[in-house]
Amino acid sequence: MEWPRTVGEADEMQRRLAAQVRLIDCPAPETAAGLDVSYAVGSDRLVAAAVLVELASGDILAQSIVDGAANFPYEPGYLAFREMPVLLQALEKLDRRPDVLLVDGQGLAHPRRCGSACQLGIHTGLPAIGCAKTHFVGAYDDPGPRRGDRQPLVDAGEDIGFVLRTQQNVKPVYVSPGHLVGMDQCCEIVLRACTAYRLPDPIRHADRISRAALKN
Repeated sequence: MEWPRTVGEADEMQRRLAAQVRLIDCPAPETAAGLDVSYAVGSDRLVAAAVLVELASGDILAQSIVDGAANFPYEPGYLAFREMPVLLQALEKLDRRPDVLLVDGQGLAHPRRCGSACQLGIHTGLPAIGCAKTHFVGAYDDPGPRRGDRQPLVDAGEDIGFVLRTQQNVKPVYVSPGHLVGMDQCCEIVLRACTAYRLPDPIRHADRISRAALKN
């Protein structure tokens, strides 16, 4: 497909795709693909990783990496256009189709309600969830200290996700549905994928693998 080359074109695409986002509960997933990108310091080189994990056992079923370059300028809110081309290639290299995508980034919690998880979900036709380490948009109260405690993330009077505590007394993550997954369901799936750490296991594996590939 032809990717936007300017912020104006990217903005137009995001607004068009946002109208296609569907928030409906998906079947309980058995597998999840974690997606992440690592960047080389001082250059446009990047490495994308996709790691397919069986949620019940935590076993890695498949993994892939794609070496590429960022062909879109760094602009807050448009990160997907730097990463999506290589992330989609990494997904295509997996020998099994995931039940759900877990994206290190935003879903609905985005100024135009179309973060990376929304765009990847629409492009692949797969349920997708954004699970970010940092806050981007929306107001919230701090969740309680226990695993599973959450508070709504609200922007302009609209619920756009949750601030979710995935482990007791650990910093929360910012979870938002991307596509073909329910608002409450996205927290349930993220918690299933967080066995012992703050971030979901599939995303942690993708981060580790992409960083190692970048060094090599």
